[in-house]
Amino acid sequence: MHSDASTPDEYFANLPDDRKEPMAKLRKVIRKNLPKGFAEQMGYGSPGWVVPHNLYPAGYHCDPKQPLPFLGIASQKNNIALYHMGIYSDPELLEWFKTEWAKSTAEKLDMGKSCIRFKKLDKIPLDLIGKLVSKITPKQWIETYEKSDPRTKTKRL
Repeated sequence: MHSDASTPDEYFANLPDDRKEPMAKLRKVIRKNLPKGFAEQMGYGSPGWVVPHNLYPAGYHCDPKQPLPFLGIASQKNNIALYHMGIYSDPELLEWFKTEWAKSTAEKLDMGKSCIRFKKLDKIPLDLIGKLVSKITPKQWIETYEKSDPRTKTKRL
């Protein structure tokens, strides 16, 4: 659900009681494992992690005033969602994730292109999410993003 919170801390403070603990655990594992350089901020009504303008001045092609998005989490009406752009853009990473999911949990994977939905809040495979978010550095994400950036096909690094 979209939030009007202006900071991630405000977002987490305003969560319904049944969502506070699982969302806090998810945030903690992301913060612990995400490579240095990503910045946590609000975006699209929920907390997320971006490549800040000081690392990627070109910003997001849809709105260059916005930093380059990478990862987000949201408390939705029927689930908690994790949005990971690396899974969307890297078929090898997607296959790795699907294989590891099957090894780490008996739960059925509920997934869109970049969205992983967790309906059973006590069954979020936190160790696997930690491994997933550790796999792409800001530099690697910029390189991947630039391959598909519609503004230009030249490197801006």
